[in-house]
Amino acid sequence: MNPKTGEDFNVSLSGSGSEPEKDHFHERLQQLLPLFKSVRAFASASGVSQTGLQRLINGGEPTLSTLVALAKAAGVSVEWLATGEGPMRKEEAAPEAAPRRAAPSPCACLDTLGNPVDLDEFVFVPRYNLKASAGHGASTEGEKPVFSMAFRKYWVDNYLRADPHDLSVISVKGDSMKGVLEDRDVILLNHAERNPGAGLYVLRLDGDLIVKQVQRLPGGILRVTSANTTYEAFEVDINNLPADFEIIGKVVWFGRQI
Repeated sequence: MNPKTGEDFNVSLSGSGSEPEKDHFHERLQQLLPLFKSVRAFASASGVSQTGLQRLINGGEPTLSTLVALAKAAGVSVEWLATGEGPMRKEEAAPEAAPRRAAPSPCACLDTLGNPVDLDEFVFVPRYNLKASAGHGASTEGEKPVFSMAFRKYWVDNYLRADPHDLSVISVKGDSMKGVLEDRDVILLNHAERNPGAGLYVLRLDGDLIVKQVQRLPGGILRVTSANTTYEAFEVDINNLPADFEIIGKVVWFGRQI
């Protein structure tokens, strides 16, 4: 045990009784840092304290358990990290191969039952503090995301067939689409779908957002209707769109609190 640090014995993989090659070990450690967003993220993924990891970066020497934890978090060979010998990763033919981004620690995120969750299975879509009125409109001032909502990447890729960067989430206000969309429903928009055929779309009209049923008619005419018949339908010529009219995106999913 190191009497100064209180840590257990140091690694000896490069020879009997010897320690990791000090200078070269720290060069290899530096190679792993870009795999993570920050030193803190590296420390969290490996289970090493941020202070302890920073000490190693500054020239400290790792214990065996710390070395194994760092190598596992970064997805590299313990032997390579300790001695520089062998491939950087087991599946690589040579250590010079391009580094692969480290997989997240299986214990970095847990569900409510304590089971590990792989964050790479999800996409995080911005939730905007906006309401698309199912009525007479809502102001679009303050368009900034307030948080993100998680959706399964498999569902987005294989069912929506959408680029996650084209998606956003807002909410519904009003009763013009009652029976289809209700007040306070949450809707997922695909902004790439701005050449409507038929479906539910969010439109910008006179600076406000509205969500309506859109139907494309011959001659480039869009018929915009509400589910609630007390709201009158109207038509727009897509070949000569008004300056105050814009198609924001198609509604591809909604969520509702019962």
